Amino acid sequence: MGGLLTFLFLLSLGIIFGRANEKSHLKRLSAEEDQMSHIKVLSIKTLPPNLAQGGALVQGNVVIAVDYFKVIMSTIRMIFGGRLNSYETLLDRARREAIIRMQKDAESLGADAIYNARVEFSAVGQQPQKIGGAELFAYGTAVRFET
Repeated sequence: MGGLLTFLFLLSLGIIFGRANEKSHLKRLSAEEDQMSHIKVLSIKTLPPNLAQGGALVQGNVVIAVDYFKVIMSTIRMIFGGRLNSYETLLDRARREAIIRMQKDAESLGADAIYNARVEFSAVGQQPQKIGGAELFAYGTAVRFET
């Protein structure tokens, strides 16, 4: 009985601190997205004719690990079916972070926009019965317009 109480206590602590950390990260992401909003990110493949210089490859990536609390909650959810919200929010935060890092790379080159932007996903360290992770890699062509 003591082991179950300890498990439930630690699970509760993990959920409380995990949510606080996630809320803090979302707030920081929103602030950084506002700061980088001057660099437009477009999925259009064709570059516009009014470029000051040729394009340059820019990139941003982030590697995330899935924590035990998300695994436990998703395992319970898989028993009953439905969306895995904890994984969805984790991947959304990672995608946003990768795009921000790509925008910062473009900003360092003096770019105004990123064309042909793409985000790739790959599993990292995924093994049966083990906690895995994911890499999200954002890349595109940074361009500067004539003024």
